[in-house]
Amino acid sequence: MIKAEQFLSQALQKGIGFYTGVPCSFLTPLINRVISDRSVQYVGAASEGEAVAIAAGAWLAGRETAVICQNSGLGNTVNPLTSLNWPFRIPTLMIVTWRGQPGLKDEPQHELMGEITAGLLDVMRVPHRPFPTDPDDIAPALEAAHASMSQTGLPFAFIMAKDSVADEALNQPQREIPPPGIYADLRALAGRASRVALLERMLAAIPPQAAVVATTGKCGRELFTLADREQHLYQVGSMGGASAMGLGVALNSKHPVIVLDGDGSALMKMGNFATIGAYRPDNLIHIIFDNGVHDSTGGQMTVSDSVDFAKVALASGYARAATTDDAQGFDKAFKAAQQNAGPQLIHARIQPGSMDKLGRPTVKPPEVARRFKAFLQATSTNVGQS
Repeated sequence: MIKAEQFLSQALQKGIGFYTGVPCSFLTPLINRVISDRSVQYVGAASEGEAVAIAAGAWLAGRETAVICQNSGLGNTVNPLTSLNWPFRIPTLMIVTWRGQPGLKDEPQHELMGEITAGLLDVMRVPHRPFPTDPDDIAPALEAAHASMSQTGLPFAFIMAKDSVADEALNQPQREIPPPGIYADLRALAGRASRVALLERMLAAIPPQAAVVATTGKCGRELFTLADREQHLYQVGSMGGASAMGLGVALNSKHPVIVLDGDGSALMKMGNFATIGAYRPDNLIHIIFDNGVHDSTGGQMTVSDSVDFAKVALASGYARAATTDDAQGFDKAFKAAQQNAGPQLIHARIQPGSMDKLGRPTVKPPEVARRFKAFLQATSTNVGQS
């Protein structure tokens, strides 16, 4: 058994100062210390998959990161680990508990995952080793993880057994409840704009230092076709992860951060709204292009026609939100978003469909990630560094 501070201090020597995740009883001592330790930064996520995307954004902004979660949460991380971290070659240290460890009594819901934890990591090609439980083993374990991540650009996992870390008290500051946000209804109700028309207007209006994270599917493809810029990150997978990645960037950078989302992806990870509203980065603008359908897969309807994303954002703690349906309303909303502190959401109801000659990003994902990271580091002083 080790003390949490012993692990965290040596991890910090390796540069790991940004943690995000979801609690587990096995993690209690470690996560209590992470939350209480002002030398590191912690973001509590609504889901484990969201935590992986937040960590990816923080890495792009220059941080070395760790994701901590229960092994049952590995099911929630499969998508981002395989379709975000893998194609973009984004590393993170994962600390995964071993509930349901064979031979130890545990709750029935942990039995199967306890049997397959190591195998699931193997299938996802995430190298792993046991979490160190002797002070003398901490440095070699972290060195092995660091060497693996440096060589591959991919995650590495520690599997934490029960009672690996000594008890630790929690010293968590209370979070201030934000004042009610401001809502603007800018709908014209006279015909909806296309996504490409709004993207063109956004591209003409954004400052050169703005970082743009575009969700997977035709939104990112249209953005690339209109203008390929070093500050653009085109998610080619990890549906629902764009806003969490944008949060990770925004919390660790002074850049304006603009997330281009879709109704299907926003619906898939609505917990992201709550996390964004709780941590309230004032440099984040979250735009949802809502065409009511899954455009990339044949136009099947989503359920967004009954969802008011702007009101959801305000209820989650966003500072401002607006609803639009035409180009003029979008212009007003985007101008206001750039002039006021966020986080802010623009819910733009648009036409289904995309531009006729629609290309795909020709820059490979690892190159996209590294030029985006270089842009953030070259043009702004990042924040939150430990």
